[in-house]
Amino acid sequence: MTLPSEQHQLEHALRRLNARAWGVATGLLFGGGLFFATNILVLKGGDDPGVHLRLLRAFFPGYSVSFVGSLVGFVYAFVVGYATGRVIGAVYNAMVGDEK
Repeated sequence: MTLPSEQHQLEHALRRLNARAWGVATGLLFGGGLFFATNILVLKGGDDPGVHLRLLRAFFPGYSVSFVGSLVGFVYAFVVGYATGRVIGAVYNAMVGDEK
C-alpha cells in the first residue's frame, strides 16, 4: 500500500504532460502535413497547382508550391507547431496544478 504523499506524487506525475514532447509531436504533424500536401500537389501537376496553398506565402516568406518550397514550409510549420504544442502542454500543466 502506498502512503498518501507517495500516492499524491504518483498522481501528479501521471497528470503532467511533457510540453517539449507535445511541441515536437505537433511540430512534426504540422510540418509533415504541409510538406506532404505541397509535394502531392507538385506531383499532381496541372496548369496552376496549389492555388490556395500558395497563399501561405503571406505568412511563410520563401514558401512556394515546389519541392524546395515544401522544405521551407516544413521548417516554418514545424516552428509554428512546436510553439502550439508547447503552449498546449504549458496550459494543461497549469490547469492540473503543475508548477513546472
